[in-house]
Parts: sequence; structure tokens; C-alpha cells
Amino acid sequence: MSHLFLSAAHKSSGKTTLTLGLCRALHDRGMKVQAFKKGPDYIDPIWHGQASHRSSYNLDFHMMEQAEILSLFHRHAANAEISLIEGNKGLYDGMDVEGSNSNAALAKLLGAPVVLVLDSVGMTRGVAPLILGYQAFDPAINIAGVILNKVGGPRHEEKLRAVIERYTDVKILGAVRLDSNLAIVERHLGLMPGNESDQAEARIEAIAGQIKAQVDLDAVVQVAQSAQQLPAAIVFPAQCQSSEGLKLAYANDRSFGFYYQEDLDTLRDAGVQLFALDTLRDQCLPDIDGLLIGGGFPEIFISQLAANQSLRNQIRQAVGNGLPVYAECGGLMYLSRSLSWNQQYGEMVGIIPGDVVMGERPVGRGYAALSETMQSLWPPYPETIPAHEFHYSHLENLQTGLTYAYRVLRGQGIDGTNDGFVQHNLLASYCHRRGSGARGWIAPFLNKVTAYQAARITASDPACQVA
Repeated sequence: MSHLFLSAAHKSSGKTTLTLGLCRALHDRGMKVQAFKKGPDYIDPIWHGQASHRSSYNLDFHMMEQAEILSLFHRHAANAEISLIEGNKGLYDGMDVEGSNSNAALAKLLGAPVVLVLDSVGMTRGVAPLILGYQAFDPAINIAGVILNKVGGPRHEEKLRAVIERYTDVKILGAVRLDSNLAIVERHLGLMPGNESDQAEARIEAIAGQIKAQVDLDAVVQVAQSAQQLPAAIVFPAQCQSSEGLKLAYANDRSFGFYYQEDLDTLRDAGVQLFALDTLRDQCLPDIDGLLIGGGFPEIFISQLAANQSLRNQIRQAVGNGLPVYAECGGLMYLSRSLSWNQQYGEMVGIIPGDVVMGERPVGRGYAALSETMQSLWPPYPETIPAHEFHYSHLENLQTGLTYAYRVLRGQGIDGTNDGFVQHNLLASYCHRRGSGARGWIAPFLNKVTAYQAARITASDPACQVA
């Protein structure tokens, strides 16, 4: 498998921009390009998919076992000619001092040569000790090349190249000039999602054009071809029983779109029919057995969501009638009584008895850990459940005595102690979970959906009615 790991010395070095440009530039060469993202990020993979024309997948030590990471990587890299793994933060950054979940650890696990994206603003001779230090810190990491980013001009590039060539043995794969036109708009959770931007394709094309002109693509491919051969991956048995005939809608529009591609694959592999629901435009729920409302940016579209009263009423009625619903973060916000942000206010679905208010600073941010209560929507999982959260909002005027699916062991959740509001067959949480795997939410949720479908069939069959 030809693959490489794109990392950096620190965050905001331009890794995502370079990854997008490489994905599109290599795709334009006729190569099948597979992108991956380290960590729980939802937004970068949306951009990856648009740039490479193939779905991108997350690889995360907190949410997945190492064998699961290897299995997922094998499955999708095997169908590509080159795979690009984009790191998060810096190469050696991680949750613990040993770096057990760092980018470097993932590069080692995958046998991936590392390409360092170096933010060269204000740097000349200092680039050499930076590279040498990164090489010396862990000799097991193969730093196979660097791409100089945000280069000031020809003279700046010449100086950087001269220093690197004199003091190091690392190959320079490219030098990308500083260009504000290549920046992707950011907001409070990071980059603006590609599914929300009408200019996403034009921006990707512009980035790819610069990469084609300023990066040695042949050298990049050679680096990827030097990747270590991986051992055979473990093939995990399906975690979900066959769910042929189940119909799920999932909110997928400019307001909502945070789903792991792996989870959508798992649902489809189980035989579930997935229908995209546009919460801004669709007036009615389709004929479904369950509903998913993932994360997103509902605060950006308060007025449009509030204006679609027909759909809000139908969702509220469907929950009252027992429709299984799984919602995370933005989905929880949508299901609340109201949503306020930046002097805007709008009524939402009105199931969760509280009002969501957006703040200026994160309320919950980073990895989380949950334990399921006996009041969970499904039989509690006996072990700690890994999760993550990133929200600037909180619930106000929340009623007491509510039913919660989770106790928060690490993180914030709804109130610092509880998360996972439960009503009928609805579970709505601030924390995000992985749906696939033994610890995932998909298998138990589909059990609820199956039971709901069976009850609907029984209720609609005259032969089953009692006179």
C-alpha cells in the first residue's frame, strides 16, 4: 500500500489546505486517492471527500482499538493507489507524556513515512534545528520529506532550501507561497464545512492549482511508495444483525452533516435504507422506522430551522409516538425548546425541556468518557464508553428530574454530570460516540428500530387487530 502521513510542528500550519490540494492534484493525475483524518474531526473529512472524490475516514486511538484502526485502514487503502493521512496538531502532540495516541504513534502503527508541513513564516536558519530535533526525538519515525508552507517569496524560499540542504538530509518536496486566497474560512468549531460552502469546489481547485505548480508530485508519490508493508488486518465480524428493510432518515444538509463515514457504511452494510433529510427545506418526514440527527451548525440557520414549522411539528409528534431517534450535539440543540445566538432567537422542535444558548467560549471540548445508566434507551454497555464533545452552547431553564442515558466520567455533557436525554425512544446527547464496533451505538439502536418497525407492522395488519 502506498501511503504517507501529513503532519506538522504545530497546529494551524496548513496541513488541511495541503492535504486538499494533494488529494485533488493526484486525483487529476488519474490516481485513486484515499484520505484519512487522525482524530474525531468531522469537518476536515467532508473537505477531503470533495477533493478526492472518495469518502474520507477517521482514525482515532481514543474511539477505536488499534486493531480496529488497522482494519479500517486496510479496508479502504487497499482500494486506492495512494492514501494520505492528515494528522491533527503537531507530530508529537498527544494526550499523555508518552505520546501513546500522538500522530507519531499512528504513523508508526501504519508504517507511514511522514511529510512535515512547515509553517515558514518568520523562519530562515531556524528551520534546520527544528527538523533535526524532530528527527532525533524519535528515530523510529521516518520523516521522509518536508513541504515548506506560507513561504514569503523567491528569496525566502532560496534561503530555506539552502539551510535545509546544508544541515539536514531531509528532502524538500515543495515550497508553497503565502496566499490569503487559499485560506478556508474558519468559525468557532474550526473550518467551515465543505457541505455548507457554495464556493468549496472553486476553493479546492484553486488550492490544487497552487500545489501542482509548487509541489513535486512525483516525489510525493515516491515517498508514499516507501511505506512499510503492514501485517494482515484483523477482520471483525459484523456487529449488527441483518437489518434488511429498515428505513432510516438522517439529517444531512447545511445545518447538520457530522457523521462518521464508517458509521454510514456500517448502516448500509447491515441492509438499512438511508434517506437524507433536509431540515431547512423538507416539510414532511418520510415513511421511516428511525431518525438520526447528527452534529452541525444549527445556530447559523436559526431562522430557517424555525421557519420550517411543519417538519418540527412532525418530528415532535413522531417522537411522542415512539419513533426511535438518535441525536448528537447539533441534533440535541435542534430538539430543544429554543435556540439563541448572536441576538437571534428561534423556536426549535420542543422535545427537550430546555433552551439552548450559544456562548463565546467552549463549554465542552475534547475527549470524553461516559458510563450508561439503567435508564439508557437500550441495555447498558458494561464498560466505559469513549466519546468526544466540542460545543459552545449550553441548556438553560432545564427541568429537573429528567431521564439520562449517561453519567459523565470525563467531560461536560449536558450539565457536567449527566448526558443523553431520554424520552420515549429518543436519546439526545452533547457527546459524540462512534457508532461502529462493539462499543458503538448502532447495534443497540437498530434493535430499537427493529422493534418499532415490528410494532408498526402489527398495528397496521388487520389480522393482528383485536376486535
